[in-house]
Amino acid sequence: MHIPSPPTSGAAGAPAPVLPMKAVVAVVIGNFLEFYDFLVFTFFAVMIGDAFFPGDSEIGRLLGALATFGVGFVTRPLGAAIIGPYADRVGRRAALTLTLLLMSVGSAMIALTPPYAQIGIAAPVLLLVARLIQGFSCGGEVGPATTYLLEAAPPEKRAALTAWQAYSQQLASIMGAGFGLILAATLTRDQLYAWGWRVPFLVGVLIAPVAFYIRRQLPETIVESQRHRSTAAVLGELWRGHSRAVVFGVFIICGGTVATYVLNYMTTYAITTLNMSATVGTTLGLTNSAAQLAGLAVGVRLDRLGRKRMLVLSRVAFLVIVYPVYLILTSPAASVATIVAGNSFLGFVFAIGIGPVYAFMAEAFPQSVRSSGLAILYALGVMIFGGTTQFVVAWLIDATKDPMVPAWYQMVTTAVSIVGVLLLTPHAEVLRERAIRAEVRA
Repeated sequence: MHIPSPPTSGAAGAPAPVLPMKAVVAVVIGNFLEFYDFLVFTFFAVMIGDAFFPGDSEIGRLLGALATFGVGFVTRPLGAAIIGPYADRVGRRAALTLTLLLMSVGSAMIALTPPYAQIGIAAPVLLLVARLIQGFSCGGEVGPATTYLLEAAPPEKRAALTAWQAYSQQLASIMGAGFGLILAATLTRDQLYAWGWRVPFLVGVLIAPVAFYIRRQLPETIVESQRHRSTAAVLGELWRGHSRAVVFGVFIICGGTVATYVLNYMTTYAITTLNMSATVGTTLGLTNSAAQLAGLAVGVRLDRLGRKRMLVLSRVAFLVIVYPVYLILTSPAASVATIVAGNSFLGFVFAIGIGPVYAFMAEAFPQSVRSSGLAILYALGVMIFGGTTQFVVAWLIDATKDPMVPAWYQMVTTAVSIVGVLLLTPHAEVLRERAIRAEVRA
């Protein structure tokens, strides 16, 4: 099977390139591994905090691990600002190969670094360096990967194909939660805390060479005439002509990334706040990710109703249900089955508005700066809001003793994302509006 890229991707009069489906699969597999290696940390935050951060305070060790998780977001804008333009200048394939290599290095460091009890302060320092490398890689991955999927799709399939950016992230979360569930069920607590949490990181490192080889075979999608000669030229065009799109894109990412990392935090939330077992906690993460896969599929189908309208309505629906769902989750009378169902429903509704959003944001930029624009807005939004989410939520819950903190936080940021969707305009519409104004002036 072959997928023709949209004619608008090529130079005038040039035939549209034809891409094999295996190229799209290679991007998706690589993106899955990127986010698996980056996100699996959150499923084992309690164990990592115990291994790398000394102290008698349980919340202190947890906050140390969550702060290190958040540090990984600091270098995401840097990775976006360097690798995003690299993809617009050299090509999508080269950028996607580089990001996968960097992520593997970071994951190997986390898996193999001895605990604090053995090497002292060097342990958290090496963990910090590993997360910085992972953050740099992940920041550079989103723009080129999503751009490649968009450019590989005919116009009517753009939402469906770019939604695999979100599908692969959810599959990564399922794999991480699945490992947590298996390890919690098969290992003793001492084994899980001593070495069991390292296994998922090692698995990601061992799989990476296969994805790396596949990605090196990718055909290119960016047209030669659209490439810039330098990173400065890419960023210059982005700043001069598309800075508004970056800002509004950050608004959109705000609500999505906070909800994502609150939902990913559910394992830790269940253990530390709801006083549930690690098995129940990982079950919550696993079932929520599965529900989000279903929500993504629904959202892609609803895209035909109008992308902006559907994105706004789905976010309004999520905003309305967050508070009552958390009332159920935190109720002392709620059964485990009720909590699992409520959390899954929340993930399902949230995901309906995630599938088409990648195409919506990517279409705000022309091909010449598409990878850079999407990478930078995504990295900035995730760094500012996503990277701090789990630390802020854990700290606020401890400070206020209010288990409803995650609900309030998601409601505010979801409202901000709705504003972003309303204000962002696809690049093609911007060009049409400029042409109309030019005709009127003439």
